[in-house]
Amino acid sequence: MIYYTADLHLGHANIMKLSGRPFESVEEMNEALVNNWNAVVRDDDDVYILGDVMFKMSSRPENFLHRMKGRKHLIVGNHDRQNLKKEAFTSCFDSINDYLCIEDEGRKVVLFHYPILEWDGYFRGHYHIYGHIHNSDNFANQVMQQVKNAFNAGVDVNDFTPQTLSQLIRRNQGAKPL
Repeated sequence: MIYYTADLHLGHANIMKLSGRPFESVEEMNEALVNNWNAVVRDDDDVYILGDVMFKMSSRPENFLHRMKGRKHLIVGNHDRQNLKKEAFTSCFDSINDYLCIEDEGRKVVLFHYPILEWDGYFRGHYHIYGHIHNSDNFANQVMQQVKNAFNAGVDVNDFTPQTLSQLIRRNQGAKPL
């Protein structure tokens, strides 16, 4: 099975306020993200993290990432650049890319941390999964909600849990033009 998620921001206390996350502490948030992940992901699953795994984290990244099931693939986000300099961080991933095209159950999917309006295969019905904009009520989010076959994988809009492509499609049915 293939799962998608984005913008975990492990260790980032201020993200709870910025995104309205329902946690009392950063420790509670970190544990909830790990537990929710492990509730759906199996060891033989692939999880594409579309950026911003952690931010301002005081503990070692591997303390969390090694506890999370599945093969982890990082699509680099703006808050991942500093961590890419750390072997302890990069060794937790099976692959690290800035932009990636994959196939998921016969469907072409373009993965990028940032939302884009047109992507490789856009006119052929390919999908785009992104992160970065969280649950913000801003222009980018309003526009992207209208773009067919583009889905926000951010934890803030997906019950703090990795999602399959089919789940992302179902979650957004009726919200996008046909």
